[in-house]
Amino acid sequence: MGAGKSTIGRAVAGRSGRPFVDTDAEIERLHGPIPELFERGEPEFRRIEEQVVAEAIAGAPSVIALGGGAVLSEATRVRLAAHAFVEEVAVDVGTAWERVRGSDRPLARDEESFRTLYAERQEVYAEVRAASVSDVDGALLAALGIAEGVDSLADPASDVAVVADEHVLTLHDPPVQAPVHAVPAGEHAKTQTVVERLWTDLDLGRDGELVAFGGGSTTDVAGFAAATYLRGIDWVAVPTTLLGQVDAAIGGKTGIDTAEGKNLAGAFHFPRLVVLEDSYLATLPESERRAGMSEVVKTGLLAGTDVWTLPEAEMVRACAAFKAGVVLSDPFEREGRRTILNLGHTFAHALETGSGYTVSHGDAVALGLLAALRISGLPTDAVEELLRPEPVSADADAAWAALKRDKKGEGVFVLLESPGRPLVTTVEDGAAREALEALIRK
Repeated sequence: MGAGKSTIGRAVAGRSGRPFVDTDAEIERLHGPIPELFERGEPEFRRIEEQVVAEAIAGAPSVIALGGGAVLSEATRVRLAAHAFVEEVAVDVGTAWERVRGSDRPLARDEESFRTLYAERQEVYAEVRAASVSDVDGALLAALGIAEGVDSLADPASDVAVVADEHVLTLHDPPVQAPVHAVPAGEHAKTQTVVERLWTDLDLGRDGELVAFGGGSTTDVAGFAAATYLRGIDWVAVPTTLLGQVDAAIGGKTGIDTAEGKNLAGAFHFPRLVVLEDSYLATLPESERRAGMSEVVKTGLLAGTDVWTLPEAEMVRACAAFKAGVVLSDPFEREGRRTILNLGHTFAHALETGSGYTVSHGDAVALGLLAALRISGLPTDAVEELLRPEPVSADADAAWAALKRDKKGEGVFVLLESPGRPLVTTVEDGAAREALEALIRK
């Protein structure tokens, strides 16, 4: 109690598009004030609490704030282990006491007994928690298996292999000691030939694990190899680029390119862990940093916040947490909300395909954001000032054909009503083609 579970839980629910259940509030709604229930005896209260928690866990996927003593029930611990991802909201005992002192909470009558209760419960909290968090972003990151710092990979699987960008290997040592399979740098990794080589060269069992070490293209191809090797093995993403850390490595989308378009062969296969290590960003060339900033600006437009003004580590964390919330609301892009992450990407993928992939992803996304804002009738200042996009060389007809094949469906685009208010809608062919051709150098 006093950790802020309800405040954080309500915000996490809002950002992940899930219902919020506060079991203490639900108990009071159904059975009356908790202090009065405690007057009838704590065992009776715990019986009621166990039932309410069981119903919450059995309901629709939700964010559930549990009372501080709920996990004392063995039956509740069993249910949580089977059906929930449990996060402890970390708080020191002094802060918690200051928040609850003077309240009507039955177990917060005096400081000495409160401190004793806090100490007694630490063992069971450590038993049930999958993660310890302190804020909303941290809760979202942990829920999708995103960790900060390469130290989080201290205990990899015993049967492991590394798939690494050949250029990154000249700059950084692999994050784990394991056989290394080098793949070409950038988009050249995302081919059927590379995947077939990995299928042939990998020597892992069904309990093996792949560690993807490189940018977004590396995590895409390694994740796809993991999804298809032995019908699917675990994998870990260790993105080394800004684009990978804020977007590409998050969300379980894996795939390769085909002659017909970008990412047209792929699978949803969520990594067991995504590691955000800021030291890798120190060696990024300007072109790679600019590519990542395109996704940062996209995130800021979707969230309605100027995330690009934050210090780099905070910016990465905020962007990753925003994407985690969207992905948690629609993990397999079936409910619709995850589609908003394609802001600017319909045009971007068309430009990449129309240029024969000579246009970088970052440049293409910057131009795609410009087109989306223009069609939305919104100012383009943020994109132009931060990304400075310039028209690129591409085959207009090939780009248009790729746009029409886009996997979101013909004529469907992500636009903005205003910053922070994305809109999935249709755009007539004439307006879409005019916007596309404005991005292509004459």
